[in-house]
Amino acid sequence: MDRRSGGYTVAQFPNLPLGAFLVLTVVRLAARPAGTAGTALHVAADVSLAVWAIDELLRGVNPFRRLLGLVVVAATLVDLVRSA
Repeated sequence: MDRRSGGYTVAQFPNLPLGAFLVLTVVRLAARPAGTAGTALHVAADVSLAVWAIDELLRGVNPFRRLLGLVVVAATLVDLVRSA
């Protein structure tokens, strides 16, 4: 339930960080750039996803969205530790 409107949000247009993550991921998968360009796209996509997840964790409109943010933050941290 949306705390502001009292209604249920079924779907919405992605915000900027999530939209950036989606676009960067599609570009990376379609172009498959090697070297620095591939790394830069991967890092930019991961940062965009982390920004979105932290925003959802802190300001999510309902408990599900806040939980989703927490899960994505945790998964991003695990991925970061595993790839280090």
